[in-house]
Amino acid sequence: MKGLLALCCLALCTACNTESFTLTASLTGPAPVTPPDDSGETLPPNTSTLWKEFLTLGETGEETTLADFSYAGYAFGETEVPDVDYPVYNVCHYGAVPDDGQGDRPAFEAAIAAAQAFGRGVVYAPAGRYDLRPTAGSEGSIVISGNNIILRGDGCGEEGTVFYMEHPQTPENAGKLWSCPPLFIFRYLFDKDKEFAVDEDYVDRKLADVVADAARGTHTVEVSSTSGLYIGKRVMLRLQNNDPALVAAEVAPYDVQPEWTDLLDNGVQVTEYHQIQRISGRFVTFKEPILYPVEARWGWTLHEHSCKVGCGVEDIAFVGNFREPFVHHQDATHDSGFKMLTFLRQVNGWVRRCRFTDVSEAVSVQRSANVSVYDCRITGNQGHSAIRSEASTRIFIGAIVDQPAQYHSTGISKTAIGTVLWRNETAANSCFESHAYQPRVTLIDACTGGLLPDHAGGDQPAAPNHLRELVLWNYVNKGGATGTFDLWTRNNRFLLPVIVGLQGAGLDFLPSQVTLNEMPGTAAYPESLYEAQLERRLGHFPEWLQKLK
Repeated sequence: MKGLLALCCLALCTACNTESFTLTASLTGPAPVTPPDDSGETLPPNTSTLWKEFLTLGETGEETTLADFSYAGYAFGETEVPDVDYPVYNVCHYGAVPDDGQGDRPAFEAAIAAAQAFGRGVVYAPAGRYDLRPTAGSEGSIVISGNNIILRGDGCGEEGTVFYMEHPQTPENAGKLWSCPPLFIFRYLFDKDKEFAVDEDYVDRKLADVVADAARGTHTVEVSSTSGLYIGKRVMLRLQNNDPALVAAEVAPYDVQPEWTDLLDNGVQVTEYHQIQRISGRFVTFKEPILYPVEARWGWTLHEHSCKVGCGVEDIAFVGNFREPFVHHQDATHDSGFKMLTFLRQVNGWVRRCRFTDVSEAVSVQRSANVSVYDCRITGNQGHSAIRSEASTRIFIGAIVDQPAQYHSTGISKTAIGTVLWRNETAANSCFESHAYQPRVTLIDACTGGLLPDHAGGDQPAAPNHLRELVLWNYVNKGGATGTFDLWTRNNRFLLPVIVGLQGAGLDFLPSQVTLNEMPGTAAYPESLYEAQLERRLGHFPEWLQKLK
């Protein structure tokens, strides 16, 4: 909000400062102005006031209303995902036979093991269908636990490479319908002999305490010790505190509800993954800006981020066998039985040019950073969920076409922060996911789909659905809800989102429930906030992004 107040102050100064731009009282319909970057280019009349503020205050280093989302994705969005030329491990050389109807899992596991033993590799499956779950039972996931391992096929079309899953997985916890393991999982395997690697839910080894405040949008924290830190190291900036004052401030201006047991018991939980760029004395500077304001008094800490790097999946069709009419929470098969792909503790990874057909869930990116999932499509029968960033930082999910309209379309879950959902499409009967457990700072950018109550995900114990800084930028509402949309009700709690350029089916919002609802019914400039922020930071429009438009 500090940036928005600064924007209003700037407007009041225009009468005595001819270099400032003019704002109308309603924050809509601004006159053309010269941007503060000295480019000489005149901004169009439909330029968002928040974009003007971002340009203006960004030049002076002041805090802006809009976070800088441009660091999302592989290699911070700065370079294209590479076409790697690692050694190739053809699954057919390890016993796989496409299109024979026999199980091919042992061949895949052998090829993966060989690539991991070498230290990198392309696990390649030529065109054809590979049966990876031809029988029922509790086989679990095919695990990939190395760095720089690529799953590659010959395309995701009908004549390409198909990974077929005939039978659903068995839930790992009978009481949790969502607990079926995925067909493939890229993950970090822990050394159980180390005291700081006890189990999957352990807190990554603490490295230091944060001893001074750090503003949102800055890059540097002061820590108690830099022992064990080095340039390039991946770390986790973390807060977990259930002090009632902090919890109350987190959901203000609303009141904390007694049903929100996760927030009340476990406290405010913020997890940001960062890469160290510089160390000077006790000051650690990150490559990326901090997304959540750091107040040292609440007990911020710096931790290890145990992760793998450089893994990818490309040019493959993942085909399940979920053909029933989908019923939310009917049973484990409906919720998660045909779950295809999970990235867990991955950095600078990717999934691209893939198809997911007749699936419960396509992709979940968990406890990861700077992973890109793009140019993919979901087809076939409707299932539970599409592609999500879960408890991850700066994940880019873009150019996704969700044809069957998964119950939860592309979105976020748990402590995801800095996620960008870019130019994704679904139908009017689906909606972006925001599955509670404290996601923050999310950009839904130039996407189309429905706006529906009760489709975000997450029930009362995990509420709210989304905390600070949800940004809907040029979202096109295909339908599903009209009239006044309640942004603060059970299973539909979004904390004061920023809404710019909402188009399509008519919707209204209560002024008390939004930070700003700017230019409703009109496309705002820039068309894509992520594109504009990335171009501004790099000084050019990246070729990889141009290819996807």
